[in-house]
Amino acid sequence: MNSAARTIHLTGGEVSVVLSLDSLGPRVLHWGALLAAAEVEWLAATSEPAVTFSSFDAPRRLGLIPVSGEGWSGTPALEWHRAGGNADPELVMTEVTLQERQPDSTARGATLVLDDARGDVRVRISLLLDHHGVLSVHTEVTSTATTGPDLDLGAVRAVMPLPPRATEILDFTGRWTREREPQRVPVVDGAHRRATRRGRPGHDAPFLLMVGTHGFGFRSGELWGAHVAWSGDQDVSIERLPEGAGTHSAVITAGELLAPGEVRLGPGETYRSPALLFAWAHAGIDHMSEAFHGYVRDLDAHPSTPRPLTLNTWEAVYFDHDPARLLDLAGIAARVGVERFVLDDGWFAGRPNDRSGLGDWSVDQAKWPNGVKQLADMVHGHGMEFGLWFEPEMVNLDSDLARHHPDWILGTRDDPAQWRHQLVLDLTRSEVREHLLERISSAVTSTGVDYIKWDHNRDLHGPVSRAAGGAPAVHRQTKATYALIDALRKRHPGLEIESCASGGARVDLGILSRTQRVWASDTNDPLERQSIQRWTGVLVPPEVMGSHIGPAAAHTTHRSATLEFRLATALFGHAGIEWNLGECSDDDLRLIGRWAELYKELRPLLHHGRTVRADSEDPSALLHGVVSHSGDMAIFAWVRVSTSGAGFTPRTRIPGLDPSRVYTVAVREELGMASRHQVADPQWMTIDRPMTVTGGFLAEVGIPLPLLNPGAAIILEIRA
Repeated sequence: MNSAARTIHLTGGEVSVVLSLDSLGPRVLHWGALLAAAEVEWLAATSEPAVTFSSFDAPRRLGLIPVSGEGWSGTPALEWHRAGGNADPELVMTEVTLQERQPDSTARGATLVLDDARGDVRVRISLLLDHHGVLSVHTEVTSTATTGPDLDLGAVRAVMPLPPRATEILDFTGRWTREREPQRVPVVDGAHRRATRRGRPGHDAPFLLMVGTHGFGFRSGELWGAHVAWSGDQDVSIERLPEGAGTHSAVITAGELLAPGEVRLGPGETYRSPALLFAWAHAGIDHMSEAFHGYVRDLDAHPSTPRPLTLNTWEAVYFDHDPARLLDLAGIAARVGVERFVLDDGWFAGRPNDRSGLGDWSVDQAKWPNGVKQLADMVHGHGMEFGLWFEPEMVNLDSDLARHHPDWILGTRDDPAQWRHQLVLDLTRSEVREHLLERISSAVTSTGVDYIKWDHNRDLHGPVSRAAGGAPAVHRQTKATYALIDALRKRHPGLEIESCASGGARVDLGILSRTQRVWASDTNDPLERQSIQRWTGVLVPPEVMGSHIGPAAAHTTHRSATLEFRLATALFGHAGIEWNLGECSDDDLRLIGRWAELYKELRPLLHHGRTVRADSEDPSALLHGVVSHSGDMAIFAWVRVSTSGAGFTPRTRIPGLDPSRVYTVAVREELGMASRHQVADPQWMTIDRPMTVTGGFLAEVGIPLPLLNPGAAIILEIRA
C-alpha cells in the first residue's frame, strides 16, 4: 500500500463505519450514526489528536488491530508467539477488497489482508455491515511459515472505538433459573472484563455487552453493543485508558477466550474467529434489539414456518414414563390445541433417574414395550409433530457407553468431578461424533422424530482431550458440536432442534445459526420469567425463545401463580406447556384452549414485529409488547410483579406506535379477568365504545391502566 490515506465508508441501516487506510495501517475513524459524504471528509481531516506531554512524539492512534508495538497500552487485538519469540505482531496491509459497493460510493463490507513478514503470519479481517446495522467481524490468522515452531495463538479479538459520552455499562450475570440478570456499572479507567471459562457461555454469561450515554433505557439513549456469536468460552470488555484511544475515549472488545496452547497453527494452518457482532443504537435498547432481531431473522437456520404450540413432558412426568399416561396426555394436548408434543428425558434404557443411562440412546423396552414409536404414531395421528430429548454431549459413568469407551470421556483425571452425575464426551474425536450421529439419526428415522430438544446440563471443567495429549479442547469441542448438529440436519433437512443447556446457559447467536429455538430458563415461574424473557429478548427474537406454562406451584421456586398470569407470560415467546394436563379441571382446559387459539391468532404479529419495552419509574410494573412493522397493530402486556408504594393508577405511556396514526385500544379478555387491587377500572375501559387516540398521545401522554395485584397481567390490543 502507498502512503496516501484512503477512506472506506461502510453503511447499513442507519449506521456508518468509516475506515482510514494509510502506511501506518487501518483504523476506525467512526462507528455510529449514518454520515454524509462531506462529513466523512471532515472526519478524515480531523482524525489526528494532539501530541501530549510524556507521550509518543507523534499523535496516538487506535488501529483496527491494536497491539502494543504500535503504541496501544490496552488489551491487544492479537496475541501470539513462536516458541516464545516473534511475540510483537508487525502487520503491513497488502490487500483491500470491498463488497457490495453502493451507488453513493459507500460499501457494505471490506476485507483487509495484513502480513507480518518477520513472524510469517497473515491476518485477514472481514467487516460486513448488514442492512439492520449489525457489524460482523471475522478474523483469520494463518501461519505462512514452512518450517520451524508452530504459531501459538493467545487471543484474536475485535476492537471497536467508543466516544467519551459512552459512560455507563450494562451487561448480565445470573444463575440456574435466574438467567440474564442485568447489572450496571460506570465506565472508569481500566478494564471491565467478562471472561467465561465454562465451556459454554453459562447462566452468568455477559450475553450482550452494552455501553451508552448515562441513564440509557429501553427507549432512550445512545449505546454501543457487542456479542460473541460462539457457544464456547468468551472474552468481552470495555476498556478506558487515561490517554484515551486516539481521538476516541475507550474501546469495546470481543473475542473467543483461548486457553494456553489451545490453538497452535502449523505451516499453512488457519484459525478463524467466530462472528464478533457489534451494533449501535440511537434510541435505546429496543433500537439495538431491532437490529439484532433482524440479524437473527436473516440467519439461514431461522425457522420460516409458524412456531407450533409445544407441550414438553418434563415437569408433567419427569422419569416416570408410563405409556398409557403419556398417550392420554398426548390426547388431551391435541384437544386443547397443542401442535408439537415433546417426550423429554427418561425414554432410553437404564434411565430411572439422572444417575445412569445417559449416552445409551436405545429405547427402554421395560418402559416402552411397544417402542416410543407407539407414542410418536399417536402424536402424528392427532396432527401434531413429535419431539424427543437428547443430551448428546454428555454421559453417565453408569452407562454401557462409558463402560465400553472410557477413553471417550473428555479430560485426563482418574476421578473427574461429576455434575448432575455426568461427564462430558470428547466430541473432538471423530469416532465419538460418528457414533452419536448414527445413534441419533437412527432414532429420528425409526421413531419419526420431527424435533429434538438438545440439552447440555453441565459446565466443562478440566476440558482437555486425552486423545490430544491433554491439550485444551473447548475450541475444538465447540466446533465439533456445531459439526454434529450440521451433519444431523443435513441428513434430516426438516428436523428442528432446540438448544437447551440446563435452561439458558447456551443462548448465543452461534448456536442459533444452526438451531430453531433456545430454552431461556429451566424455571417456569411466571414472575421469574417476566424478567428472564424481558432481558433474553434484548438479543433473541420472541419466535425462537421457548416460553412455557407450568403448574400452579412452580417446581423451581414453589411459588404459586394464577393460570391467567402463567398464560399471559408464556404468550410472548415460542409458547408451550410443561404441565400434566391430566390433572387440570375442565375449566382450566377450556381456558388453555382459548389461550392456544389466541396464540395462533397473534403469532404472526408476536413473531415478526418489533419488540417494545417501556421504561418505567415503578419497577414493580412492566409494560412490554410487539408492534407490527407497518405500525397498524400492537399487542402489549401490562404486568404487576410486586406491590409498590403508589396506591393509584397514573398515566402509563405506551411507546412504539406511529405518532400520527389513530388507534383503538381494547383489552383482550380470552385469558380471563386479571386480579385487581382496586374498586373499578379506569373509566375509558368501562364505556361501551372503544377508546380512540393517536400513537403520539399514547407515547407522550399515556393512559391510566388498572392497578393490578402482584402476579397479574392484562393484554392490550391496539389497532390502527
